[in-house]
Amino acid sequence: MKKIVSIMLLLAMLVSLVACGSSGTTTTDPSSNSSTGESTPAANGAKANFDVPEGGYDGSEVTIRFYHTMGNNLVPVLNTYIEEFNKLYPNIHIEHSSVGAYDDVRDQISTEITVGNQPNIAYCYPDHVALYNLAKSVVSLDNLIDSDITVERADGTTEILGLTDEQKADFISGYYEEGREYGDGLMYTMPLSKSTEVLYYNKTFFEENGLTVPTTWDEMEALCAKIKEIDPESIPLGYDSEPNWFITMCEQLDTDYTSASDDHYIFNNDQNKEFVKKFRDWYQKGYLTTQTLYGSYTSGLFTSDSGVKSYMSIGSSAGAVHQRPKATAEGTYPFEVGVATIPQANPQNPKVISQGPSICVFQKQDPQEIIASWLFVKFLTTNVDFQAEFSMASGYVPVIKSVGKNPVYADFLSKADGGDYISALSAQVCLDQEAAYYTSPAFNGSSTARSQVGALLAQCLAADDGGNTDAMIDKAFQNAIDECEYAG
Repeated sequence: MKKIVSIMLLLAMLVSLVACGSSGTTTTDPSSNSSTGESTPAANGAKANFDVPEGGYDGSEVTIRFYHTMGNNLVPVLNTYIEEFNKLYPNIHIEHSSVGAYDDVRDQISTEITVGNQPNIAYCYPDHVALYNLAKSVVSLDNLIDSDITVERADGTTEILGLTDEQKADFISGYYEEGREYGDGLMYTMPLSKSTEVLYYNKTFFEENGLTVPTTWDEMEALCAKIKEIDPESIPLGYDSEPNWFITMCEQLDTDYTSASDDHYIFNNDQNKEFVKKFRDWYQKGYLTTQTLYGSYTSGLFTSDSGVKSYMSIGSSAGAVHQRPKATAEGTYPFEVGVATIPQANPQNPKVISQGPSICVFQKQDPQEIIASWLFVKFLTTNVDFQAEFSMASGYVPVIKSVGKNPVYADFLSKADGGDYISALSAQVCLDQEAAYYTSPAFNGSSTARSQVGALLAQCLAADDGGNTDAMIDKAFQNAIDECEYAG
C-alpha cells in the first residue's frame, strides 16, 4: 500500500510539473549553451536533461545529501574515502544517511520528491529510478560523462569533469550499461558495487564421485540424475531466486520477458512455457528445489550436515560465506566448496544477472549541487582503492576491472579457496565472467513483473496439474500477465 500511495503522489506531482513547473527541481533546457555543446543525444534522439554550465564546477561551497543502505561494516570505509575526496574538494560537504533497506530508500525518496526535498544522490535499483522518473527527478548523466571541462582540485592537480576513455573502458560493461536500461538510451545511473548468481557445488563430493561441473542446463539435468543414483534421498540442486531463474532463462534463450516501451509484459509465450515445463519435470523427479518451495534459503540444504542434502546451490555471489558449511572445532570444513558460473543455454553467448546497488543523481535548482554530486559519484565508482576496500568489506564485487592494481585486493584474490576465502573465490568467478552480465529493461512496474514470474515459476513446479500440465501452465502465465497489468 505504501508503494501505491507513493506512485500516486508522484503521478500527481508529474502533472503539476508539466502544467506549471516546480520549485523543487530543475531540468535545464536541452537547447541551452554549454561548454560541451549541444546536449548529448541518445541513439534514438532523446536528449540529456542537464547541460553543464560553462566552467563546470566553480568551487562553490555545497552540501550533498547521500542516502544509502550501508551497515556498520561499510560506513567506516565510506567515511575514509569522504575524507580523501575532501582533500580534493574541501568545499563539497557530504552528509550521508543509512535509510534501512533498498525499498526504504525508495519509499522515503518518493515521498520527498513530492515536496522537492529529495537528496542529491542515492542508492538505487532500476525500478526505483523508473519510479522517480515519473516526476522527471533523476539527472541524465550523459553530458557530465562526456564533459571535457578541466576541474581544478585543492591539491593542485586537475581532472576532467567527465570520464576519460580509459575510465569508461575500465567499467565492467554489463554493470555500466545498466544505466541505460530505461527505454530512451540515456544514462541515469552509475554502478557502485554489484553481485550476481554463481553455482556453488560440493567439490569434495564431486571429486569423490568423478562428477563434472555442468556448463549447460542439459548437463545439469544429466548430473542431477546421476546424483540421485548416488544419493537417492538428496535434492541435487537448490536455486534461491525463482525470479532470477525465470528472467535469466529468457536472456539465455533470447525469448521475450519485458520491454521498457510499448507493451511492457511480453513473457507469455510458448518458448518460456517450454522451459517452465521442463523444470517442472525436474522438480517432480526430485532434482531441485527453490527458496519458496523449500521455505528458506537453499544454502541451508547445501550446508546441511544431516538429513536431506543438496550438492549444488545457485545463489548470490555476495552470500558466499553462507554457502560454506560450519567449521569443525579444529577449524576445518566438512567439505570444500567450489564456485562456478551458472549453467548456460548457449555457452558461446553466456548470460548471468547483474544485481546490487547503483547510484543516481537528483535534480536540484543549483547546478553546482548536481556537478558536485557527479564529482563524488565519479570518485567512488572509479577509485581503485575504494572499490577494493568496499568489495572486501561487503562481499559485493567491484565494478571496475583495474581493481587488481590494489595490492591488498590482489592478495585477497590470490588466497581464493572454498574455505576461509570463499568470498574471494566467488569474487574471482564474478570478475572472470565480466562479458556475461545483463540487466532487464526498467520501467514503473518492472518490479511487479519480476515478482509475478517468480511466483509463476514456483507455482508451476509444484502445482497439482489435474492431469493437464499444459493447461495449468497456460493459466499461470495468463494470471501473471493479468496481475502485472492490474498493478500497472
